[in-house]
Amino acid sequence: MSAQTKSQAKLTGYKAWDRTTRWFHWVNVACVIGLAGLGLVILNEKSFGVSPDGKVLLKTLHAYVGYVFAINLGWRFVWAFIGSERARWRGLLPFGAGYARSLRQYVRGFRMGKAPDYLGHNPLGRLMVLALLILLLTQAATGLVLAGTDLYKPPFGGLFAEWVTKGDPDKLAILVPGSKDAVDPVAYEDMRRFRKPFITIHKFNIYALITLSLLHILGVVVTEVRERNGLVSAMITGEKVFSARPIDIPEEQAPTEAEKHE
Repeated sequence: MSAQTKSQAKLTGYKAWDRTTRWFHWVNVACVIGLAGLGLVILNEKSFGVSPDGKVLLKTLHAYVGYVFAINLGWRFVWAFIGSERARWRGLLPFGAGYARSLRQYVRGFRMGKAPDYLGHNPLGRLMVLALLILLLTQAATGLVLAGTDLYKPPFGGLFAEWVTKGDPDKLAILVPGSKDAVDPVAYEDMRRFRKPFITIHKFNIYALITLSLLHILGVVVTEVRERNGLVSAMITGEKVFSARPIDIPEEQAPTEAEKHE
């Protein structure tokens, strides 16, 4: 059905995303933007004229936003086991019986301008979700390690503090981020060599995450324009609208609202 025909057809609303899924999405967006912005300043500290104490403050803020990011992501993984139907793994990931066939069908339909309607993620969207989740998880894991090496913060900060002080209780008592006064020089350099690959992964992973996020936004906009199912607004209201029943819901499922008109 063409976009013009859809705009003239009788539309029915269906609940697509539950409140928890929508909250995760927007908290995640805010955290990624905040972390990327703070990270940009930290990486270019000299250009921005950041003092040593200012750098520690920025890293601390970065870590706190990172904790929100990691907790939010962790809860989303839990919700994928216990949440609503379209929030679970079977509705998110590009696996399962018939997925390859559905992907071919969707791509063929999309090229012809009549892609099948999906209430949840369409087959291409599932590939994007998998890629984004891998990058988000990588960013969270490496960030938690770096928070321990830079600031001696949980969950690994205690281990790194023990490492750089060689467990000396007097040095542990006065150890502070950004200062080498209480560290053993050899142990500290060993720790710095250990953290180097984590920094590299963390830095290039955020570039990949930003790039993929922009592609995700582009894909959402294109799909919204072509299919007009309320894909963008659904992450706010939770609801998509269709002129015909989406193929990923059973025929007997009732819509959440009465029929609508544009």
